[in-house]
Amino acid sequence: MRITGRSVGMTAMVLGAALLASGCTAIRNHRGYLVDQALVDAVQPGIDNRQSVERTLGRPTFVSQFGAKDWYYISQDTKTLAFGRPHTSEQTVLRVAFDASGNVAAVDRIGKEQIARIDPEGDKTPTLGRDRSFLEDLFGNVGAVGAGGPGGAAPSGPGPNGS
Repeated sequence: MRITGRSVGMTAMVLGAALLASGCTAIRNHRGYLVDQALVDAVQPGIDNRQSVERTLGRPTFVSQFGAKDWYYISQDTKTLAFGRPHTSEQTVLRVAFDASGNVAAVDRIGKEQIARIDPEGDKTPTLGRDRSFLEDLFGNVGAVGAGGPGGAAPSGPGPNGS
């Protein structure tokens, strides 16, 4: 078998294309609670209480601060393509509601449909005052620091508090 420059070039091109394509794979990441459906199904309204829920599901991701002290377990799977922002591929919010005596009143599951994507307008925060350039910010105080008046002398006489 004879190896020619053309076959080496073709092999290099195929390997290069495979290498480039491998860089386009998504990076998968999991954040938060690992949902085990059997454990979630084991929590029964009217039967379980806070203590039994904590033993079954563990500590919640967070507890509501206002109103009823519901427990929330949050799980999120994200995918990130090369040089891109992470995008949520799967999300589960498990809410365990308790009644006044601490017994489970309801177990709700909310999915990805509740995600709200917020895109701020513009890339600058509006502020009051002058709009200065980078050079004005950099050199704006040159000569102003330590200059006490005409001739650069420090002011004489009583200070601001009369002494």
